[in-house]
Amino acid sequence: MIESHPYTAIVLCLGLIVYIWTMLRVGRARAQFKINAPVMTGPVEFERVLRVHGNTLEQLVIFVPALALFAAAWGDSPAALLGVFWPIGRVIYAVRYYAGVNRSLGFGLSFIATMVMLVGALAGAIMKAL
Repeated sequence: MIESHPYTAIVLCLGLIVYIWTMLRVGRARAQFKINAPVMTGPVEFERVLRVHGNTLEQLVIFVPALALFAAAWGDSPAALLGVFWPIGRVIYAVRYYAGVNRSLGFGLSFIATMVMLVGALAGAIMKAL
């Protein structure tokens, strides 16, 4: 994939880095608020960090195959240009959620990019099948 779709691979790595960042934030919040695993509740600030991580994982499961399939159907540059909105959107979502403000912009950026890639991948697959 890296040889044939280097830009898509970069976007995929950025997405995984964003996920790791949210994961590390949970560990830091557990230490800060003295919440030992497997406890999943605590102050609202902790629960925000936990929800960002959980929601990012939920989105990642859809994003990764959608990005790869879209790249296979439409090429490296279109997939990367569209896919880059996912990590950008997730960072916006996280920062705003951590601050306790509206997170719709970040959610929308990442979710819409994923849905466009998913529908685009499906369309590309149907066109190639015909």
